[in-house]
Amino acid sequence: MVSATFGTTGVDWENRLDIDRLRTQRLAKLKAELERSDLGAVLTFDFHNIRYMTSTHIGTWAMDKMIRFAILPRGGDPVLWDFGSAARHHQLQNPWLDEPHDAAGRGPHYGARAGISTLRGAISPGAGRAEDVAAKVAQVMADFGLTGQPIGVDIVEPPVMFALQALGFPVVDGQQVFLEARRVKTPDEIGLLTQAAGMVDAAYEDLYEFLRPGVRENECVGLVSKKLFDLGSEHVEGVNAISGERCSPHPHVFSDRLIRPGDPAFFDILHSYQGYRTCYYRTFAVGSASVAQRGAYKICRELMDNAISLVKPGASTADIVQVWPSAQEFGFADEEAAFALQYGHGIGLSIWERPIFSRLTSPDNPETLEVGQVFALETYWPSDDGWGAARIEEELVVTETGCEVITKFPAEELLVAGKRYYTAGGTLPTLRDSQSHLNTRSEIGGQA
Repeated sequence: MVSATFGTTGVDWENRLDIDRLRTQRLAKLKAELERSDLGAVLTFDFHNIRYMTSTHIGTWAMDKMIRFAILPRGGDPVLWDFGSAARHHQLQNPWLDEPHDAAGRGPHYGARAGISTLRGAISPGAGRAEDVAAKVAQVMADFGLTGQPIGVDIVEPPVMFALQALGFPVVDGQQVFLEARRVKTPDEIGLLTQAAGMVDAAYEDLYEFLRPGVRENECVGLVSKKLFDLGSEHVEGVNAISGERCSPHPHVFSDRLIRPGDPAFFDILHSYQGYRTCYYRTFAVGSASVAQRGAYKICRELMDNAISLVKPGASTADIVQVWPSAQEFGFADEEAAFALQYGHGIGLSIWERPIFSRLTSPDNPETLEVGQVFALETYWPSDDGWGAARIEEELVVTETGCEVITKFPAEELLVAGKRYYTAGGTLPTLRDSQSHLNTRSEIGGQA
């Protein structure tokens, strides 16, 4: 199986990704999970859940503002509140929001409405925004005969929660309903996730050509970000650029460090294409690789391959993590201290969805793998010189017979980036230790 990426535009001559089907199937899955719960409604302030429910998006600038919210009442359709001009845009451009009603076709006409929350408290409590949000939600609940029933919420400002409780609504965890609906991906979601990964393939191609002694980590971030935006990314969430002594321990953030000859360098590229994310590590050696770095990479790759070989429908997250080393085996006190180094996580509209693979949680709380799940597995191993490390991540789709890897940039062997160097005796070996007194063919055993 090879997941199709098609092109980034719709055409009349080829059956490509179907965005109308994407909207319909996502909402149907969410409604089914709500029906299976004991909730009267799910209320979301989280941008990814709002997008899954309503298929609306207003840009990444507002993701941390707590400015918009949407509710799905039992038996009804989504009701969305957005601020001013965004609400007007939805009324003009998002016809699928026009007619929320109950299963029998009855109910009020909502459309997209104007409404804002407290902006994470920036609006003074005296302005009554929390109470206004609660009143809007209560009206929808009353319209659908759900007054007093539990409301499942993903994230919420405390004043809004208190205002809902004051109106007699139990406020409970609604995130589980969203995560369960999003756990198995639709064909169109898989297509978008594959397209997003393909864009990172291209970014790594440019990065491999760019990497050389004298560039800085932040320059690599800029190069990758431009490539992704040029290809149609809507959000470059992060480019984790780590080199040299910063590799061990892994700091999870880029810096302005100057890359030097012989440095290890690993990168994690996280971006969003039509909402669907990537989490995709690759490791390089710059100019040349030390014996220690090559050894670390070999172990990191073996850990990855051992895990991938077990991925199939019916396997569990506990099965996968058992082939990874314990925290103590690679220098950490316990699994919590080593969390996310030998790790796996679902990918969709968020970076970390279900299933989760970790020796911290999976052995006692395993999740069963199903066809249509998309997740990333990531491994890490420090080099025995105490300085470098290797990091690899692959994204997988669970298929009927096993899995498909959708991250395609080469990672079977450690790649050496940068220009080739030539001496009077020929090409300088790419496997060499950094100390000059070791840089002779007789002492390092020749070319890697």
